[in-house]
Amino acid sequence: MNRTKGQIEAEIAEAVIKFEKEFMGRGPLETKAYILDDMVLVRLKGVLTQAEHSLADTSKQNEGRELIKRVRIALLEKGRPLLETAVEAITGIKVKSLHTDISTVTGERVIIFTLVSHSKFG
Repeated sequence: MNRTKGQIEAEIAEAVIKFEKEFMGRGPLETKAYILDDMVLVRLKGVLTQAEHSLADTSKQNEGRELIKRVRIALLEKGRPLLETAVEAITGIKVKSLHTDISTVTGERVIIFTLVSHSKFG
């Protein structure tokens, strides 16, 4: 049975939620994935813990925010092979690269996977 683009996007979102819960220790409040040509964009909302929110709101905001960003990016880099393998298994296309950023203000994270070829999901 052929899966629709929406079904594949939902599978990717579920895989990222599973990764966040199992590898990072806490799942996001909301996750949505979008396939755009040779990219997969995943947007996660509500990923910061209460402690990270407190750290971002301290008097030395920039220090706390930078620390959160550095730790979160380092953790994601360690788990990168797991994420790439999951996306490759779902899409059937090899991942070329992964990019990420997190907002300590909104608690959102974006993950962008670039694929070696254009999506066949229209």
